[in-house]
Amino acid sequence: MKINQLFTMMAIALATVLGVCSCGSDDDEPEAAVATQVAGSYTGQEIILVMADESSNETKTYEFVKVTDTSVDMTIPQSGMGPMSIPPLSVKNIPLAKGENNIIGKLASYTGTVTTDSGAERAYTISNVVIMFNGNTVVASFSLKYGNMPFAMETSFTGTKK
Repeated sequence: MKINQLFTMMAIALATVLGVCSCGSDDDEPEAAVATQVAGSYTGQEIILVMADESSNETKTYEFVKVTDTSVDMTIPQSGMGPMSIPPLSVKNIPLAKGENNIIGKLASYTGTVTTDSGAERAYTISNVVIMFNGNTVVASFSLKYGNMPFAMETSFTGTKK
């Protein structure tokens, strides 16, 4: 009889310990993928420098679209006017990494082609891409070489998610 009581007490003690251990934050949902966290439209100031002189300082909207859980495509909006107009440009598969308090994207270089309003094809290269997302804010910088332009355009953008 004493053995039955001992086993009963051990079963109760074990059930109590397991019950306490199983209560916790197991119900927390996993954090969304980094690309999901940053995907969206961001509106803010775009500053373009050509040969260290400010060429443009305008309010623009940049788009970031999830490609994979850890990469995004960035769409740079149209800039300039008339014959100096540059159509929207895409930068594809920018890899993302989670930092301590932010999400960072870096890409050494991306080359693409785009069709202008007149139907002409233009090559472009975007290099030194650095993007930092912090909450609903993004800061992006890159160098753009478009068509036959002799100089690169150094661009920085700071925006807030819509």
